[in-house]
Amino acid sequence: MKIDFYKYQGTGNDFVILDNRDNKYEKLSTKVVKHICDRRFGIGADGLMLLTLKSGYDFEMIYFNADGNESSMCGNGGRCLVKFAYHMGIHKSTYHFIATDGEHYADINTDQTVRLKMKDVEEVDEHSTYAILNTGSPHFVKFANNVKDIDVLETGREIRYSKEFKQEGINVNFVESIDEDGIYVRTYERGVEDETYSCGTGVTAAALMSAHNDNGFNRVEVDTPGGHLSVEFEKIDDEHFTNIWLCGPAEFVYKGEIEV
Repeated sequence: MKIDFYKYQGTGNDFVILDNRDNKYEKLSTKVVKHICDRRFGIGADGLMLLTLKSGYDFEMIYFNADGNESSMCGNGGRCLVKFAYHMGIHKSTYHFIATDGEHYADINTDQTVRLKMKDVEEVDEHSTYAILNTGSPHFVKFANNVKDIDVLETGREIRYSKEFKQEGINVNFVESIDEDGIYVRTYERGVEDETYSCGTGVTAAALMSAHNDNGFNRVEVDTPGGHLSVEFEKIDDEHFTNIWLCGPAEFVYKGEIEV
């Protein structure tokens, strides 16, 4: 079977995207998706997405982790899929699409960056040294010093496979404050089972936990190993956040064909 694919990346978080508007890729097996995402034997990516038609929406986003399993929301993936939709001729001033965690809105700025509206957060489980929240995917957020020196693979894996999180899995974010409005984030992603250059839902979770205003409008600037993102949101209280927007680059890399 020959598959026409497109490669996109958002701050180093990279994805294979397939145009599935005619449903020709709807029965891809876990084995095939995992092979495509393999960096040695396939194309190589942190995940694979299908652009699919859905009544009432501009499109549907179907997301698979690099391990081949269909997964929860991916923020950088959503932004890349919006840019892909534009390149495929779906031109909108505001995009309205559906993903596994519900409806999303997005727009493409004049500088070609993409703003993606994330799901509201209605619960934060705060502990003395970390917090857990769901921004479309579940995240463990831990503030630390010298985050660039942390062994994210080893430490993240220990948390992800700990007794509490082993069954469902969790993404692990290490966060360091840079200044009043900025943070630096590194993320271990479940499904990839490694550190990624950037994680959109992880950056969002870290930014919410870094709000500088007790309530009302916040904008947090976020640096990751793969580049810069920003998160805008309204903080209602310590557990409730709304009007959350993840903003940053989403870029076409190349297209090709693979035999599977």
